[in-house]
Amino acid sequence: MKFYIASGFKNKENVRQVSAALQEKGHIQTYDWTQNERASSLDHLKRIGELEKTAVSDSDLLIMLLPAGFGSHIEAGIAIGLGRRVFIYSPDPALLSYDKTSTFYYIEGVKRFTGTLDSFVQEVLIDLA
Repeated sequence: MKFYIASGFKNKENVRQVSAALQEKGHIQTYDWTQNERASSLDHLKRIGELEKTAVSDSDLLIMLLPAGFGSHIEAGIAIGLGRRVFIYSPDPALLSYDKTSTFYYIEGVKRFTGTLDSFVQEVLIDLA
């Protein structure tokens, strides 16, 4: 199973933790954006954007770790549009509450999780087995 993880730079270590756990079980990460520094120009943004778009397209599954920014939500939208499975994790259940959530978090093919990051990883691995 090929996967992509969408999130923000502040979640870099959590992204790496989830990625390592999935790779340990034989799953393939399509692109590791955590190796990048923040973009320093519009051309740099474009290069990264193209790499990330391709990575989402090449994946079977997109994982989004909240909180996340615009880019992560665009990546999730691409994945949903392509019919990929999407798993959304929030350490704070309030981010999935009615007044703070997105309609797209609740459509077919999207699964939502709260709790600890370790329990989320276990749920994903069970789902992928």
